[in-house]
Amino acid sequence: MKLTIEHKTCFSYQHQVKQSTQYLRLTPQDSSHQQIISWELQLPDQAVCTTDAYGNVLHVLTLDRPHQQIEIAARGVVEIIEGGDRFAPADDRLSPLVFLRLSPLTQPDTAIREFACRYYREEAPLASLERLMGELLLKMPYQPGSTRVTDSAAEVFAAGSGVCQDHSHVFLACCRSLQIPARYVSGYLYTDNVEHVATHAWVEAWLDGHWHSFDITNNTRNVRQHLRLAIGVDYLDACPVRGMRIGGGSEEMQAVAAVQQMASQQ
Repeated sequence: MKLTIEHKTCFSYQHQVKQSTQYLRLTPQDSSHQQIISWELQLPDQAVCTTDAYGNVLHVLTLDRPHQQIEIAARGVVEIIEGGDRFAPADDRLSPLVFLRLSPLTQPDTAIREFACRYYREEAPLASLERLMGELLLKMPYQPGSTRVTDSAAEVFAAGSGVCQDHSHVFLACCRSLQIPARYVSGYLYTDNVEHVATHAWVEAWLDGHWHSFDITNNTRNVRQHLRLAIGVDYLDACPVRGMRIGGGSEEMQAVAAVQQMASQQ
């Protein structure tokens, strides 16, 4: 299955920004699950391309001149390979134990620890996490606009609703409280469900010497329509666009992403 991706992000500021730096994890990599046929970034200036600590492709865009708007676009064609696994070439550079590390966004509280222990059985870890995924979605229904990107796993779990980022953070907190390495995955999702946006997040947990995918928002381990961009301990490590600036006052961000199946493949 070949997918076309269009992803545009625009930042507008109340006043002129003196200087800004954007960290862009907007470039997917080849793996046995996905083959990048074409990909390009359209940026307002030249960016430095490097690799971050997790093996993600990272572009660093620095604007030293005054500006009041930034437009960033990513587009390309990717083939999702049937039967391929979810391993990217960079997966071998880090021990899975790195992903036991807690972060402010994934710190489990007592409620999350008790929730995880309620459904986990040591003799059946994979089945337990599948059950946990389904129970978490029941406890935290998908509800756009109900949370903020800065909300922690404990906060959204207590609120009882959220989006894919929130589901992933709580699931990560559950896994790590059970001493199961787990990592945040950002990317795109092809779906006919208009309720879900094309940008997406899910989790990979390390069991029996393999990474296993868990898309909590869709209550599935089937990631045949997912395109991976980046991995990390949490959202802040793997989000497509993250930046800092000097000046500018208030900020307005608009992001639009579309993932479509190529007509020749339908």
